[in-house]
Amino acid sequence: MNIETDVLAKTIYGEARGETLLGMESVASVVLNRLEISKRFKKYWWGNTIEEICLKSKQFSCWNKNDVNFAIINRVDENNPIFCICKRISKRAAAGLLADNTNRATHYHTKKARPSWTIGKIPCAEIGDHIFYNNIETLHEKK
Repeated sequence: MNIETDVLAKTIYGEARGETLLGMESVASVVLNRLEISKRFKKYWWGNTIEEICLKSKQFSCWNKNDVNFAIINRVDENNPIFCICKRISKRAAAGLLADNTNRATHYHTKKARPSWTIGKIPCAEIGDHIFYNNIETLHEKK
């Protein structure tokens, strides 16, 4: 597995390992949707590769060093059956073989969270324990 698919697999695992297959695929779709925007604009603040997008500070909480999932994703191994599913999803995503069931979402949060960036926004999908958005303009994007 190359670094990009490994980072994406760990992102899926850290963000959605308790979800159904569709829920895990939806997290991958958000990364791919961001990648598509990055390609369209040639350069974008959240990164221009799968790896950069996943690792961008404060974008996917499992990569925040103070998040409980950070330790979990850094010690998961190839024998974990859920991580194996995440790796398959990651490889399919990187190969362009993953259907987007999020309606082009670039952001999401769990149903328990209410981030300030959702104020006044209408979700575009609800899959498992996540709510997805495709109409988010952040301060970074306004620059």
